[in-house]
Amino acid sequence: HHWEEAAIGGHPRARHNLGWHEGNNGRYERAVKHYIIAAALGQDESITTLMEKFKEGFVQKDELAAALRAHKAAVDATKSPQREAAEAYWISSSPKGTLD
Repeated sequence: HHWEEAAIGGHPRARHNLGWHEGNNGRYERAVKHYIIAAALGQDESITTLMEKFKEGFVQKDELAAALRAHKAAVDATKSPQREAAEAYWISSSPKGTLD
């Protein structure tokens, strides 16, 4: 229930989690729809999952291509010189040299 509310509110990870839940319950078409929406919101793990589902035959080639384009557009929309500078600063100040 909470994942549904968050997904409706536009939370990409919640949408991805709904896809996992649907797939886990055998509702693969619904799962793919959730993964496509999450990918269009820029959720990276959904792209990976869609590629896996494509190899398993649950996603059509044109669906995967559209999801990849939408994902790229979402990620590109979040790029800015300020964000890149902040990320570079964060990585340089991190003990491990990563964002983790």
